[in-house]
Amino acid sequence: MGLPIVAIIGRPNVGKSTLVNRLAGEQTAIVHDEPGVTRDRTYLPAYWGDREFLVVDTGGLVFNDDTEFLPLIRQQALAALSEASAAIFVVNGQTGPNSADEEIAEWLRQQPVPVLLAVNKCESPEQGLIQAAEFWQLGLGEPYPISAIHGNGTGDLLDELIKHIPVVTDVPENNEIKIAIVGRPNVGKSSLLNAFVGEERVIVSPISGTTRDAIDTFLERDGQAYRLIDTAGIRKKKNVEYGTEFFSINRAFKAIRRADVVLLVLDALDGVTDQDQKLAGRIIEEGRACVIVVNKWDAVEKDSYTIYDYEKNLEARLHFTEWADTIYVSALTGQRVEKILALVNQGAAEHKRRVSTSVINEVLEDAVRWHSPPTSRSGKQGRIYYGTQVSTQPPTIALFVNDAKRFNDNYRRYIERQFREQLGFKGTPIRLLWRSKKVRDMEVGSTNRATRV
Repeated sequence: MGLPIVAIIGRPNVGKSTLVNRLAGEQTAIVHDEPGVTRDRTYLPAYWGDREFLVVDTGGLVFNDDTEFLPLIRQQALAALSEASAAIFVVNGQTGPNSADEEIAEWLRQQPVPVLLAVNKCESPEQGLIQAAEFWQLGLGEPYPISAIHGNGTGDLLDELIKHIPVVTDVPENNEIKIAIVGRPNVGKSSLLNAFVGEERVIVSPISGTTRDAIDTFLERDGQAYRLIDTAGIRKKKNVEYGTEFFSINRAFKAIRRADVVLLVLDALDGVTDQDQKLAGRIIEEGRACVIVVNKWDAVEKDSYTIYDYEKNLEARLHFTEWADTIYVSALTGQRVEKILALVNQGAAEHKRRVSTSVINEVLEDAVRWHSPPTSRSGKQGRIYYGTQVSTQPPTIALFVNDAKRFNDNYRRYIERQFREQLGFKGTPIRLLWRSKKVRDMEVGSTNRATRV
């Protein structure tokens, strides 16, 4: 990963995620007044002085209770500590130390990682010193009074922290491919991420809503770096109540927006649902490259026609993503999981590919020769003057025409098919901007004019 790691540890509802957002300088970790909102490890970049590091949010620790997700949360916290250069133990200054804090402190004293004690919710500087003094009894050294929500005292905490953070002088160039893993609840998104990294990176459970934050995981294969973003399962809007799930789904949509490639995970046993169609539409709307991952393929009873029948169903239900590659995998057994990355690489490359104006106009010339633009009832025919690619991610081509209204949907789809057949763009959506003659000069300038098609 390159950067040193700082783990944020503490019992539920002491303000760990608020402190993570403060240190990272962004509102990324979900903050909500409800215990157990954070469950997995969430990595965010931060810096102080000349030190850069990754701050890791972890779930609230509870010992002597093995109900629901608590043992798995402890496992995630221990994993965070095992890779950390230092840890910050967050406690609640308003309630004072309790037995849960003492249990965590005893556990931390057994770990080979330097631990700083942050006494949160000390909004008053004067009162904060008194509140913090009570925590000397935990035996972890000096308690630092802070207010994560306002930033009070965090500077002193960070001054002490960077004494344990090595200076990184050779951070590699950031050429990573960002991959968002999205889908409905329980289609196997977290299992897929764990299959990539070969460890229990995120909690997997049959209980819907296990993943809440958008979890970033770093991976490298054959010299290529990847950032995998696991997201909460996205249900129908009418089924989502305001609260933790509401924030989780917003994070998932933001993950799509910041990704280079989106893995749309489908459940092979369920087929393509209406919600899957809506998610595919969202991916196209955001202009992201996409790979359709049909998970749980090992659980499907197969005969010689199964794959063909399934492909027909996909083609019918997701016809608007015909440009996306589809792969059939099993996250449980690891079947074909590694092959996903080859499709990701292709989609990412096509997503940022640029084609010269001369090549675009050759395609247009051939397309018009084979199929002339439509003619209106009054006898006026559409005419394409020229095209040029104006941006990437996704590839966007502006077509300058005499009147955009003369080109119906069928002809526009025909032109897009010609671009795909001649130029590829496999794995990524493309956008065509139809510009009428009256705005041509204003938008591209007279020096950009090409030979009429």
